[in-house]
Amino acid sequence: MSHYSLEYPYVFLLLPLFWFCFKKCPAKTTSIYFPYIEVLIGKKSLKSRWLDIIKWIAIILVLLSLASPVKVTTYKDTKEEVRDIMLVIDSSKSMLERGFDADNPKKDKFSAVKEVVKSFINSRKHDRLGLITFASSAFIASPLTFDKKYLKDIIQKQKVGIVGSRTAIYDALLQALYSIEHSDAKSKIVILLTDGVDNMSETPFTDLAAILKKSDIKLYTIGIGDYKDLDVPKLKALANAARGKFYSATDKQALSKIYKEIDKTETSKVEGKIYKQYKYYYYFTLIIAIVLIMVYLYLKSVRGIAK
Repeated sequence: MSHYSLEYPYVFLLLPLFWFCFKKCPAKTTSIYFPYIEVLIGKKSLKSRWLDIIKWIAIILVLLSLASPVKVTTYKDTKEEVRDIMLVIDSSKSMLERGFDADNPKKDKFSAVKEVVKSFINSRKHDRLGLITFASSAFIASPLTFDKKYLKDIIQKQKVGIVGSRTAIYDALLQALYSIEHSDAKSKIVILLTDGVDNMSETPFTDLAAILKKSDIKLYTIGIGDYKDLDVPKLKALANAARGKFYSATDKQALSKIYKEIDKTETSKVEGKIYKQYKYYYYFTLIIAIVLIMVYLYLKSVRGIAK
């Protein structure tokens, strides 16, 4: 945002002083008295009037230069705290079950989850996000990236059964921790989504809980589907160890609310500083004033135009 102003507008208070001086303090020059000179000269000539106009324009421009016209442009530098978020999504065979989306009962759970997760990605405009898909084993589908379109394309290409049919929750979480622990972001978050019980991991639950407790990573665990199919106590314990929270969703609408709640909870901190850029224009008016003064002196002295 820009605006124009004068740094020293009070300089124009000198204008009446100039007027008074020209009226009451005329320059003393050698003169010869001629009787009835007023009759001979008659009214002030047109050239003399133009001379006065030039003189006063020059004076006003000099005062304007002294007042320092300036263009002030204001910038707001917004610094936002970037968060690194690793999404860990279950792609075991149980994710093919239908009925999770009330609006489309024929849609399988995995497809419904992908839609909700992509919506969450859209909301994290300034954060880096990554993706780990797991079943019998875990793999990094996408490292942390700012490219939201790329990440959503990767999610869309994920399919159930790519890495087996069983569930290795603990191995997937350990992979997520390794992927994000060396990040220089102030906030590091892992969001796990599963619909079952760990039955394939090589990583012991107790070891993983101990690692989470020592790390600076926050963990949110989300169990979807039938509550009895989840190992809720362990999912809660893992979330508590990493200063996070456990959620449960029985349908797509509830899952969408959970991701929105996490989105609001993990709001990025914004710090703003205001900067002002000054561009001065006094030299433009000063140059014009100098030119007009030179014209005035030339017309008055060389051309001999009467005052």
